[in-house]
Amino acid sequence: MGVATAPPGSAPESGKREETGASSESDPTGPGRAHWLRVAREAADDLATDAVAREQAGKAPFDEVSRLREAGLLTLLVPAEYGGGGADWPTAYAVVREIAAADGAIAQLLGCHYFLSWSARFFAEPALAARVERRSAAGQWCWGGGLARREPPPTLARTANGLVLDGRQSYATGILVADRLAVRAVRAGTGEPLAVVVDPGRRGVRIEGDADTFGQRLAGGGSVEFDAVPVAAGDVLGSLSADEDVLSPAAALASPVGRLVSVQLLLGVAEGVLAEAREYSRTGHSPWQPATPDDPQVLTTYGELTVLTRSASALTDQALAAVYGGLVRGADLAYDEYAEISVLAAMAEAAAARAAQESTTRALDVVGARSASARLGFDRFWRNARTHTLYEPGAHRLREVGNYFLDGAHPAFTLPA
Repeated sequence: MGVATAPPGSAPESGKREETGASSESDPTGPGRAHWLRVAREAADDLATDAVAREQAGKAPFDEVSRLREAGLLTLLVPAEYGGGGADWPTAYAVVREIAAADGAIAQLLGCHYFLSWSARFFAEPALAARVERRSAAGQWCWGGGLARREPPPTLARTANGLVLDGRQSYATGILVADRLAVRAVRAGTGEPLAVVVDPGRRGVRIEGDADTFGQRLAGGGSVEFDAVPVAAGDVLGSLSADEDVLSPAAALASPVGRLVSVQLLLGVAEGVLAEAREYSRTGHSPWQPATPDDPQVLTTYGELTVLTRSASALTDQALAAVYGGLVRGADLAYDEYAEISVLAAMAEAAAARAAQESTTRALDVVGARSASARLGFDRFWRNARTHTLYEPGAHRLREVGNYFLDGAHPAFTLPA
């Protein structure tokens, strides 16, 4: 197995404009990476102040979305010429990770928003993609939904009055607070999978929240019913077919790009729980009385979890460089190159999933019995990480890596849940 890397001299820097086929990956007139990381840290600090209380209340995250909108984070990836932040994917990933350390559910909502709001660049013609992004920036839309394959998907049919959408999508992120939904549908008659944009305020759209979820309570998730919902031709972004005769390698990059959103979320959660546990330990608390915080058992646990998380982070850096390199190559990307990029993203996601599950579980051990206190809220990290990994199982990624390593099989084109 080779190692896909970014082209020489093309390190992921915010503010550097690179062509990616449908449109540019970043815009030179944007504020720059340092600005957005500062904004993300401020937003994360703000979210951290009441993270436990908000998570326990479990209300639809309208207020949290307002905070992200006011900070300018919703339009981060939109080119500056269209009214957005002009940032690139490496910057967006860093923002998601920063937010995840404070609030994993809001990070999932934001990461999903970034992926869905950018999906037009993967699947739509350039002119349509530009129109979608201009409208999204002008309205400061928050996007929700999902393009992952689920059965049975909604059906898009042509009637005498135009296109209509019927069916149901379950387990979709952000739909309770979304201004636009991006959903996977199939064309009636042919079964071709399509990416479709829907205004949730349209007649025939009915949204239900996931009231009983034990984790990611603030991700705005739920299910949506479509009952003869009118769809304009311009709201059909394009095909989601995995057929290599239809799907170009550049469009197939949607898969590893989406995978790295999941990776950054998981790493942020792992880093967040370790940071909070460390501060708790430094106050003099120890899980094994009368031991002290520098008990060898505590130190060994922190050491193991730090190595695990840093290792996943280093692998993620390799995957990020490879993804960025693929975006830079755009239409020149070959399928063999795409396969290596996709495998690296799968490796990073598997490693990040393990780091998040181990860290959020064993951090409770180093905190001790006090971690059972709802007031401290340490359990929210475990619940958020575990819920996310139920939708994105690391075992699936490991099979892709093994199949590629052993037989050279290209990973299947799959989109994140």
